[in-house]
Amino acid sequence: MFKYTHITLPSPKQRYLSDLEREEFNYDSSQAVAVDLLQSLYERLVQQEGVSCKKGLFTKFKSKFISFDKIEPIKGLYFWGGVGRGKTYLMDSFFESLPLDKKIRLHFHRFMRRVHKDLKRLQGEKNPLTIVAANIANEAHVICFDEFFVSDIADAMLLGKLFELLFSLNVVLVATSNVEPDNLYLNGLQRKQFLPAIKSLKKNTKVYNVDSGIDYRLRSLQKAELYHYPLDASANSSLIEAFNLFCPLQENILFDLSIEIEGRNVKFLRQGKDVIWFHF
Repeated sequence: MFKYTHITLPSPKQRYLSDLEREEFNYDSSQAVAVDLLQSLYERLVQQEGVSCKKGLFTKFKSKFISFDKIEPIKGLYFWGGVGRGKTYLMDSFFESLPLDKKIRLHFHRFMRRVHKDLKRLQGEKNPLTIVAANIANEAHVICFDEFFVSDIADAMLLGKLFELLFSLNVVLVATSNVEPDNLYLNGLQRKQFLPAIKSLKKNTKVYNVDSGIDYRLRSLQKAELYHYPLDASANSSLIEAFNLFCPLQENILFDLSIEIEGRNVKFLRQGKDVIWFHF
């Protein structure tokens, strides 16, 4: 069945309210609505997975009368809007809040590379995409996609059937994108073959436009000093301050390790959820 984390985790709403208390964090009406949507989804997932949040303790609900196959499917969320609107922050807050082990969060294109790799490995098997979908569903009940964007015809041809399979297995999708579903793969080759994927997305997620007109990343850049000389203690202190500014969720920060990029290990100084600091 499912494994659960037995630690006290703040909900998406609690995280947002806590962040609002920080001086550099500003209230945004579009984000506030998005947080409410995430909170509602969070509560439905917690209830479905049989996790009790009372007093910060999570207990597994057991009932011989309820089977996973009979559980009502839960609609996910699709957040779209311009760059720097806080979409990734919202999704990451939601992901970190979920007291579930069966969840994954990754960039959409990295996910598709995995799908293509698995399909290649399963060459010769009957219904390989069905096997791939089943393996993904076994790994994750909740999938969080960042930067959902389709430009490759191979991805476009796969997604309609892949989404159909994943949603039939009760996988819940939370995605961020710069474009609304109807404009995905716009003017792409054989786009008609991609339309079932759009239909499936709209059927199985609630679509919401997170767009207040404020580019928070640009505003942060305007506040930050972008050039530091000489490379002394003062410059290093300024870079630490800039890193913290761009990485508001100060959880799971990694120091002095390496990240694999296209088969190469590249050393970094610090890494957060969406921010990484390299030597230059």
